[in-house]
Amino acid sequence: MSTAPESDPNQPDAAPPTAEAAPPTEGAPAPMPPQQPLAPPPPGYGYAPNGAEIPVFANGKPRVDEYGNPVSDKSRLAAALLCWFLGIIGVHRFYVGKVGTGIAMIFTLGGLGIWVLIDLIMILVGSFKDKQELPLINW
Repeated sequence: MSTAPESDPNQPDAAPPTAEAAPPTEGAPAPMPPQQPLAPPPPGYGYAPNGAEIPVFANGKPRVDEYGNPVSDKSRLAAALLCWFLGIIGVHRFYVGKVGTGIAMIFTLGGLGIWVLIDLIMILVGSFKDKQELPLINW
């Protein structure tokens, strides 16, 4: 009678056998090499989801839209909140630099509310522009 040596539960197990990489079979895709982490981008730039460098504002928001067109540095959320709460006196227009139309909104009480409603819709859908005619895209 031969008995196999029993493993002692207090002793660490031997290292598990390592599996050697099998050569790829014909027609199978080659294994992906491990990806190297991206180096930090230069100041004023960030990485798009596809890995391309894009210019960014100091807060990390992109300076260009998905088509490469420049966008405003003003916040769309701030403009929407200003329009909602203080739109009747045109505060959102002062915020984006449109002082002349902001004063006109004060005198007309936001176009009796119609102008404010149109501006709010334009801000929410992303078609409102600042003084330099750059769209407010970044929330």
